[in-house]
Amino acid sequence: MTVGTDSPAQARSTAPDAPEDPEGSSRPAPDIPGVDPDELPDGLVVADATGHVVCFNAAAARITSVPPDQALGLPLDQALPLEDLKGRRWWTLTDPYGGLATRRGQPERNLLLPGGREVLVSARYVREHPTGPVRRVVVSLRGTEARRRTERSHAELIATVAHELRSPLTSVKGFTATLLAKWERFTDDQKRLMLETVDADANRVTRLIAELLDISRIDSGRLEVRRQPVDIAAAVGRHIQAHTAGGQSPDRFFVRVQPGLPDLWADPDKVDQVLGNLLENAVRHGEGTVTIEVAPTCATTDREKGTAVTVSDEGPGIPEESMGRVFTRFWRGSKRGGTGLGLYIVKGIVEAHGGTITVGRGPRGGAEFRFILPVGAPAYLA
Repeated sequence: MTVGTDSPAQARSTAPDAPEDPEGSSRPAPDIPGVDPDELPDGLVVADATGHVVCFNAAAARITSVPPDQALGLPLDQALPLEDLKGRRWWTLTDPYGGLATRRGQPERNLLLPGGREVLVSARYVREHPTGPVRRVVVSLRGTEARRRTERSHAELIATVAHELRSPLTSVKGFTATLLAKWERFTDDQKRLMLETVDADANRVTRLIAELLDISRIDSGRLEVRRQPVDIAAAVGRHIQAHTAGGQSPDRFFVRVQPGLPDLWADPDKVDQVLGNLLENAVRHGEGTVTIEVAPTCATTDREKGTAVTVSDEGPGIPEESMGRVFTRFWRGSKRGGTGLGLYIVKGIVEAHGGTITVGRGPRGGAEFRFILPVGAPAYLA
C-alpha cells in the first residue's frame, strides 16, 4: 500500500530524518503492498541500511511497551534492546550489518526484553545481492503466551497420564507379585478375585493408552474415520444393556427413536466411543432419568441431512460459566474421578465425521449433549 506524505501511517513508519541512500534519494518507508504495518498481528520492526529504525508497528509497541514515536529513528539495538537467555546483548552478538556476508537472517528463538519478559524473535537481512551489504533488517516479534499455554497443556497431560497410570499399575504389580509368591495359600475364590481386579486394572490402562492415541491423532488431524453402515438405535440399545448388566436399573433409561432415520455411514467403533462416553457421564455425574433421543435432522434447520442424538439427565447440570470449557482438555464436571479427556475426544471424533456437538441445559435442568452426524459416504467413496 502506497502511503502519502500526509498519512498518519507514514508518520508512524518513517523516521523524522530518513537517511539518504548511496544514489542520493530519500529512502521511502518500507511498505507492504495492500497492508498497513499496524494491521499485522505480529510485531514488525524494520531498520534501514544505517541500522536506524524506520518502521515500528502497533503490535511491536504492544509487545515491547515502547511507543512507536520513541522507537523511530533510534539505532536498532536501542529501540529493541534484546538479550539472549544467558544475558548477552543480542545485536552485539549477531552483528547483522558487520557479520558474515552470506547470512540471510536469524531463525526464531526466545529472547528477553528489558525486565526479563520473553519474546519470540526472528530476523531477515535484506541485501541487494547475495553477498552485498545489508540494506534492511526486518524483525518479527511474537509474544510467548500461546506457546506457554501449549507447553502447560502438554505438561498437564503428562502429569495426568502419570497419575492415572500409577494406581492401576501399582495394583497389577501388587496382586501379581502376591499371587506368584503365595499361590498355594489362596483359595480359588481369592485367586479369582485378585485376577479379576488385575484384569479390570489392565483394561483401565488400555483405555487410557487409547485415549492418548486419540488425542495425538486429533491434535495432528490424523484421526481416521472408516465409514460403514451404522444402526445408531441398536448401538444405543447395546450401551443401555451394558449399564443395566452393570447394576443400573432399566427404569433409569428412556429411549425415544423417531421414525425416518436416514442411512448413516460412520465409523461404528468411534460412534460407540461417543455414545459410551456421553452415557457414562450422564449416569456417573447426572441424576434421575437419562433420556436418549435419536432423530433425523432436517437440512433446512440443521444445515445438513443426518442423524441427531441427544443425551440428557435430570441432575444439577453444568454451570453457565463452565459451558464454554466442557469440550476442552482436563475439564471435569465433578470430583468423581476421570481424566477429563473424554469430552475432548468426543468432540474430535464428531468433528472428524463432519458433524457438530453442543452442550446445554436439558428440559428438566440437567446437562444435555446433542451431536449430529451427517449422512456421509462409504469409506471407499470418501
